Amino acid sequence: MATLVLNAVGTIIGGPIGGAIGALAGRALDSAVIGNGHREGARLTELAITTSSYGQPVPRHFGTVRAGGIIIWATDLREHSEASGGKGQPSVTTYSYSCSFAVALSSRAIERVGRIWADGNLLRGAGGDLKVPGALRIHTGHGDQMPDPLLAGALGEQCPACRGMAYAVFEDLALSDFGNRIPALTFEIVADSGPVALADVLAPLTGAVVCDGRAPMAGLAGFSDEGGPIRSALETIGTLYPLACHDDGGALAIAPHTQSNVRALPPAARSGGEGDFGADTGVRRCRDAAPAAPIDGVRYYDPARDYLPGLQRIAASSTHGRTIEFPGSLSATDARLLATRAARRSADGRETLEWRMADLDPALLPGATVTAPGQQGLWRIARWEWRETGVELALTRLPVATGDSALASDSGAALLAPDVPNAPTLLQAFELPADGLSDPDTPHLFAALSSPSAGWRGAALYLDRGGRLAPLGGATAGRATVGTLQSPLPPSSALLFEPAAVLEIELANDSDSLSPTDMRGIAYGANRLLVGEEIVQFLDARMIGPRQWRVTGLLRGRGGTEPAAAAGHRAGTPAILLDAKLTALDPATVPASSDTVIAAIGRGDDDAVLAPLQNAGIGRQPLSPVHPRCIGRADGGVVLSWTRRARGQWQWADAVDAPLIEQAERYLLGIGPVESPAAQWTVDAPHLALSAATMADLRRDYPGQALWVCQIGTFSRSAPLVLLTM
Repeated sequence: MATLVLNAVGTIIGGPIGGAIGALAGRALDSAVIGNGHREGARLTELAITTSSYGQPVPRHFGTVRAGGIIIWATDLREHSEASGGKGQPSVTTYSYSCSFAVALSSRAIERVGRIWADGNLLRGAGGDLKVPGALRIHTGHGDQMPDPLLAGALGEQCPACRGMAYAVFEDLALSDFGNRIPALTFEIVADSGPVALADVLAPLTGAVVCDGRAPMAGLAGFSDEGGPIRSALETIGTLYPLACHDDGGALAIAPHTQSNVRALPPAARSGGEGDFGADTGVRRCRDAAPAAPIDGVRYYDPARDYLPGLQRIAASSTHGRTIEFPGSLSATDARLLATRAARRSADGRETLEWRMADLDPALLPGATVTAPGQQGLWRIARWEWRETGVELALTRLPVATGDSALASDSGAALLAPDVPNAPTLLQAFELPADGLSDPDTPHLFAALSSPSAGWRGAALYLDRGGRLAPLGGATAGRATVGTLQSPLPPSSALLFEPAAVLEIELANDSDSLSPTDMRGIAYGANRLLVGEEIVQFLDARMIGPRQWRVTGLLRGRGGTEPAAAAGHRAGTPAILLDAKLTALDPATVPASSDTVIAAIGRGDDDAVLAPLQNAGIGRQPLSPVHPRCIGRADGGVVLSWTRRARGQWQWADAVDAPLIEQAERYLLGIGPVESPAAQWTVDAPHLALSAATMADLRRDYPGQALWVCQIGTFSRSAPLVLLTM
């Protein structure tokens, strides 16, 4: 703000030159008041994603980290097409794409790879399950590693085994969820099962460097070395984990600095020369000015945030300090604790002590923790030099140990990608009655797919042709609302609305629900359930427990399913909500037969899930006649009559008969079993006259048996309607 104001004032007073001078003054004022957000250390990346650049170094990873990778090999996109439709249906061709590629992960061997993120969403869960179709192979980079078979097939004898480098190979990874491109990938790399040890970081310098740091660095769950000199990695580690180094007989010894094994310095050796080290007393104590930007926080990778960068402040401050950038995996508590200790070391380290001693003690080397006679606290030997006047030590003050281990902290809120395991598929296949909106001779076939888990991501449908699966188009991700009856549903005449009728259902998934409606909605076909072979409409629905629903106010036997309503249903009968979430099946491909079997295969299915086609033929079966009438004649004969119904014609129009959907109007009347009647008649009108003699013979020959009528349709016969009992 000061930059803008002083720039404007300077321009008004002194023109362009005055504006430039004002802008410089304003920038200085802004920096003094607001600060410049100084950061120190290796820069953290918000999300290091998979890239492919020639000559880019492959990083080394330690412990557990989340990192991208480098694509080292890839194929062209592979196109897949599936055609559907035909026989009056529009022909549709669906295209999908996949790709195979290899990603270098680490230039040192690792133990395993955990989760994988693609464009920020989980591609592979903690259980090792891929969320999209494809195959994954992890090569950990050990010395006996063999070439990947896919790469070996493509590259032949030129294919390297990549020993010493961990890499991942994706084979035919489906790209439809990623815009048909290779997504930005990040990997949870478990390089070591335990915390990071300094010796592992210094491994490339074996021989030149002796590491005394086999013990892990407390709290450091992971660390990434992006390349470059080892010195850079040591400087980064040293910001939070102080290191000590000294000459160890031709090799440099490096170890984490500790305040254990404290030694006492001998009395200071006096010197007669003026201006000597430590003055004439052999002791000189100095204190530098406070830094303009003290340490006030640390940015790090937080495992509780799926290894996304986190920030911890050590305390409230009125001045702007500098933030340490640390490319390591830390918990929020450890990060704040380490930042607090680093700030104290920085503040206390401003106080230095020069000490001259007369004897050479091999134990008093740089990095040693000591006490000095006449001086309070602990000191760390920063460097030493052997001169003719004695051994000169330069020491820095160490912070006083406090109870900072109890510092409470929190990782903060984060929107993390849910890791829901792949789940098995639930499948039901069925035919529904004609809807009156399309060709009544075309079967209406559907599949209802669901799963008990939220991790279900759809399944591919197939037609089982005697053990051979024929694809039925692309994969479907539509989740239907399915469940089972928790209590029996008694038989019903299906003639009137039953306001007191109750139906209890357990739905398959926690996210499924049922909604109430009103009588107008019932009239327009809302809230239809397929219970077994019966279509039931319900008025009200209430949740009574987890996945448990009670629906009341039932209208039974809808769509000509009165015979199923008359039989009732036992507990455990499947119940399916008939809505737009169902998957339509092409009748040109799927036969409307009771022998038809539909199969589904999802990511969580070890084997194909099979379901026979229920209610096969119901859409082309004539509806049973209604309104039976028996009128006696004066001569003792009777006239039997009934009313015809039509498939798909669910509205009763006044003053007109239902349209004739079948090719011809014919009826079969019989006595006895419907499959093998003892006597039968065929008529082409909805009535039949029987003489008195015929009636007498029927009563004598078939006492107590029913006389029934069926409509003969184009494809099958209707269910019987009983006209009278002999």
